[in-house]
Amino acid sequence: MENDPIAARLGAVYPELPPGERAVVRVLLDDYPFAALGSLRALAERAGVSPPTASRLFDRLGFGGFAAFQAAVRHGARDRSQLLEHVAGPTNLGQAAEDLRAGLDGTLAAVPESLCDKVAALLAEARTVWALGGPLSELAAEYLIRQLASLRPGAHRVPGPAPARARTVLDLGPSDVVVAYDFRRYSPGTARFVRAAHERGARLVLVTDAWGSPLAAQAEVLISLPREASGPIAPLAHEIAVTELLLVAAAALLAPTRRLADLEELTRSLS
Repeated sequence: MENDPIAARLGAVYPELPPGERAVVRVLLDDYPFAALGSLRALAERAGVSPPTASRLFDRLGFGGFAAFQAAVRHGARDRSQLLEHVAGPTNLGQAAEDLRAGLDGTLAAVPESLCDKVAALLAEARTVWALGGPLSELAAEYLIRQLASLRPGAHRVPGPAPARARTVLDLGPSDVVVAYDFRRYSPGTARFVRAAHERGARLVLVTDAWGSPLAAQAEVLISLPREASGPIAPLAHEIAVTELLLVAAAALLAPTRRLADLEELTRSLS
């Protein structure tokens, strides 16, 4: 999808669209090109909007209607299929490495020092820090907590089962911080926990993409990352890189030399 001009066009116009048309674009990009190949009514229902709202998107894009948009998507899909027949073979690892490098540069540029410092202060001063993510981004949340727990007490992964999550939310308040990693396709479980925590007054650090996580309005600190990748692999490296920056900034505030020394000694004695 990353090399498809129509998908790129949808992504480029997304920030300028009204909310209803944004919802249609999210459905299209989440399931591209297949979401574009059904009926207009089916697409509108998936996006939670009316057919006229969905239709306005394709007029705005200059296609003159949904049928012309579908034809362009089908034509592009056929061209890509023919191209793949010619280039099928070993993955171009050199290009993948270049794409990863460029993606990391863009990701790090999206997190200026002032933003890192703001998150670091929350991580250092909170009574407790809780982190969670979706099916893949939960790995970044796990990494954050494993490292942060070495720097300070009270750093925890949000548990999975609903009863355990309820007990966690029960004790949250304004002195607690939730760090959520939320990327397309956005996790309903993450949204439910974050909204419940927000109602209790917990403060939210949201690491997300540029497509507009439904949790963005509740975030005290919002970190929006580009999500470039080569091929079908989601770029977890970007999330880990940003997490590293936040941890380094937090460590500078916490000065955990004594704690780390005690941790190392205890680890040796328990091994």
